[in-house]
Amino acid sequence: MDPADYCQRKAAGSGSSFYYSFRFLPPDRRAAIIALYAFCREVDDVVDECSDPGVARTKLQWWREEIDRAFNGTPQHPVTRALQAQFEQYNLPREYFLEIIDGMEMDLDHHRYADFSELALYCYRVAGVVGLLSVEIFGYRDRATLNYATELGTAFQLTNIIRDVREDAARGRIYLPMDELERFGVSPQDILGFHATGAFRDLMAFQTGRAREYYARAYARLPDEDRYAQRSGLAMAAIYEATLDEIERDGFNVLTARTSLTPLRKLWIAWTRVRRERRRARRQGLALT
Repeated sequence: MDPADYCQRKAAGSGSSFYYSFRFLPPDRRAAIIALYAFCREVDDVVDECSDPGVARTKLQWWREEIDRAFNGTPQHPVTRALQAQFEQYNLPREYFLEIIDGMEMDLDHHRYADFSELALYCYRVAGVVGLLSVEIFGYRDRATLNYATELGTAFQLTNIIRDVREDAARGRIYLPMDELERFGVSPQDILGFHATGAFRDLMAFQTGRAREYYARAYARLPDEDRYAQRSGLAMAAIYEATLDEIERDGFNVLTARTSLTPLRKLWIAWTRVRRERRRARRQGLALT
């Protein structure tokens, strides 16, 4: 299969909010970000779909070697073949791709996180680094935008953790910090057994508040001159925040059902946010590129 077609199918098939926000980019940047997303899906699937940790480690090591091959001009996989053309054009460092793989491998070693500092490292590797690669593709003028990227990436991952509590528990994983479970009077057995107690809902309200703080910090660190260039990230954030709103309206019932938005609603939210950023840029007299 053509590498670009392979990445497109990988991205579209996931139904992710990322895919809907990419649709409003110019073709060259859209192809680059879809290739990056397809890479993230590939290495994430290794961990989620391999029941044998040894096999998963072997596959992740193959991906590390494949990144080296891609940067040396000899990629084998459709995703890295699609990415190869983007490395120099968008200044995508090899180390970032390896750090994403390191983050995925943490899932093989950690099914629990003692405190938020441990969880924050995981969030940075699997999402913050993706944010840094994304802003290189989207383009920026002010280096402060890099700080926005890492904060927003962490906000996305915290939202995923809140939304996917049940799905992760079914795999024996708990991404909520253990010291915070203890503080709110929630036991790991409550989560693994899908027991949605009042204490659990209080815990999730606290986690949601933290995620919203990360969104607020990200927005505060995004320079005005780079807002339009980063419109896809802002569209993604609007979708993710709408998901948080739905979870809160549902009473944090994430142990009994997975909250998700319809594809049409995701597309509408993304289009609305991109249109808002376009109008804002025009009012400021900024170039729409």
